[in-house]
Amino acid sequence: MSNLVRFVFQSLDYDNSENQLFLEEERRMSHMGFRCLEIRRWVICGLIGFLTGLIACLIDIAVEELAGYKYSAVKQNIEKFTEFGGLSISLILWAALNSAFVMVGAIAVAFFEPIAAGSGIPQIKCYLNGVKIPCVVRLKTLAIKVFGVICSVAGGLAVGKEGPMIHSGAVVAAGVSQGRSTSLKKDFKIFEYFRRDTEKRDFVSAGAAAGVSAAFGAPVGGVLFSLEEGASFWNQMLTWRIFFASMISTFTLNFFLSIYHGKPGELSSPGLINFGRFDSDVSSVSISFSYSDAYIHRPCLQVMEAMLVAAVTATVAFAMIYFSNDCQPLGQDSTEEYPLQLFCADGEYNSMATAFFNTPERSVRSLFHNPPGSYNPLTLGVFTLVYFVLAVWTYGLTVSAGVFIPSLLIGAAWGRLFGILLSTITSSQSIWADPGKYALIGAAAQLGGIVRMTLSLTVIMVEATGNVTYGFPIMLVLMTAKIVGDYFIEGLYDIHIKLQSVPFLHWDAPPTSHWLTAREVMSSPVTCFNRVERVGRIVDVLSNTSTNHNGFPVVPGKICGLILRSQLIVLLKHKVFVERASSRLSQRRLQLKDFRDAYPRFPPIQSIHVSQDERECMMDLNEFMNPTPYTVPQETSLPRVFKLFRALGLRHLVVVDDENRVVGLVTRKDLARYHLGKDGLEELQLAQT
Repeated sequence: MSNLVRFVFQSLDYDNSENQLFLEEERRMSHMGFRCLEIRRWVICGLIGFLTGLIACLIDIAVEELAGYKYSAVKQNIEKFTEFGGLSISLILWAALNSAFVMVGAIAVAFFEPIAAGSGIPQIKCYLNGVKIPCVVRLKTLAIKVFGVICSVAGGLAVGKEGPMIHSGAVVAAGVSQGRSTSLKKDFKIFEYFRRDTEKRDFVSAGAAAGVSAAFGAPVGGVLFSLEEGASFWNQMLTWRIFFASMISTFTLNFFLSIYHGKPGELSSPGLINFGRFDSDVSSVSISFSYSDAYIHRPCLQVMEAMLVAAVTATVAFAMIYFSNDCQPLGQDSTEEYPLQLFCADGEYNSMATAFFNTPERSVRSLFHNPPGSYNPLTLGVFTLVYFVLAVWTYGLTVSAGVFIPSLLIGAAWGRLFGILLSTITSSQSIWADPGKYALIGAAAQLGGIVRMTLSLTVIMVEATGNVTYGFPIMLVLMTAKIVGDYFIEGLYDIHIKLQSVPFLHWDAPPTSHWLTAREVMSSPVTCFNRVERVGRIVDVLSNTSTNHNGFPVVPGKICGLILRSQLIVLLKHKVFVERASSRLSQRRLQLKDFRDAYPRFPPIQSIHVSQDERECMMDLNEFMNPTPYTVPQETSLPRVFKLFRALGLRHLVVVDDENRVVGLVTRKDLARYHLGKDGLEELQLAQT
């Protein structure tokens, strides 16, 4: 069985090219030089944490202010018209404010940077896996992401601001570590040593972890998230640097939010969402989630769709509050931010409004900590079903938004409902007295069933609640959710990656694939160069092969090296030529700095002018090629090829015969073709691009 798929993404090169320039630079560097580089890595991680914390603080304050204005205006309007009629005016006001916020955010995403849509977690996961996603870590993407998520959350959509923090942290890390911004046309040479895919990948891992830490106040959970869900490559020192970035991130957010809330020095806001403290006791459950994707490609229609969803969300929320008769007493110790009396008696508030007439983060906290009796079962049941549908519809919109908080809110609602029903069935109030604890377990189960995280999510929930007692039951329900969920359908992020046809490589090769060999997997024939090659041929090869051809073996018969398209582009740009008649090769000397200056946006071959006379010159590739590329015999099994390719972060793997002559080349797309389907091992047929 085979399917047609179009892989349009290129790979990153996480394997250092150990050519002569690289080795010479290493020899020249003193012990103190290496120590200074390590200090710079720690400084960069500190800056990543600090800036990520500041961005999280900006998002939180902006959402609180805008949402506060919106809910205050609508609340006053509802109270004004409750007795005299005309509540339709309140509905129109609510829907109009929601649509206005969402319209502005959707316009920014749809027209200026579409890659900023969604949470960005699948894209960062792909980047760390070794896939080059265009524009995913650009400063412009960060600006649109931050602006878009503020508008989405303030616009009342069933979304959260925590997921996009992971993408935001990754963009910050990519920019800071490179010391340059093409958008701002700024270039700081202090960090130029780190301008390569390997170093950049490690810092992006730290940025993703810092984003999780800022979102949930969970630095350890951030490190584990980056390890479990993101980074494909790891080492011990990287763990400590990432933990340092995460600590700085949550401290920065905590420090500035404490000042904003008028409690400087108290440090009571470690993350964008704080679950509050829980006492001890517990129980469990699980559920799944459906994926929704918008197949609307025209930006104007995407904006209109987002506005429609915002208006419908406000209308549905208003209708549910209007028809709800769940009235609860409003005591002096009540924590309701915007209590609506509506048709309730004096001294009472509408409980349904607590769930809908609030930011999602505050709604989650109220489900966790409001005392028993704050919600009746019908309210929670209806809210769970309706909010689930809204969240599924919203996830495919062209807006910056995350799925973490909607998932937690849905799970908290049905978890609290489960606790209430259990208490009613057993009629043992002393044992099953606190439904908020079931809300916590339900929230963890719901989120785990959607994103299929286990260890990292357990630690995040434990850190966010401040109670290690819940670690075991949370881990239990997360494992159950993952096992049951994986049996029926892949996780949300995996589905998202597959829909975009990203050549993502999982941890292991598909089972039952040992019978396939490198000869059957590889791409061939392979375009090769000689050690000393004519400039005209190099230009012709680069011009006539697509940009998908990025690695070229160097062969005077047997393989003696591998050179990249990007390296050849730099050599042509700097005219590193030698006359054909010359007996000695005295071409211009380059340094690694020249290659780093061009990274990561190397110019296309069409932009480089080579005269007819220059075409007859020669280019010596010995100094610039990688003389020790990884190779495998053509009889090597697919799992061994996969393990070598995946573990080392390769972009190209050369296949040789018994005499060490090149017979093929294995790339990421060759390996991503194979997967385990319902009928066993399946091969995807690649469409021509």
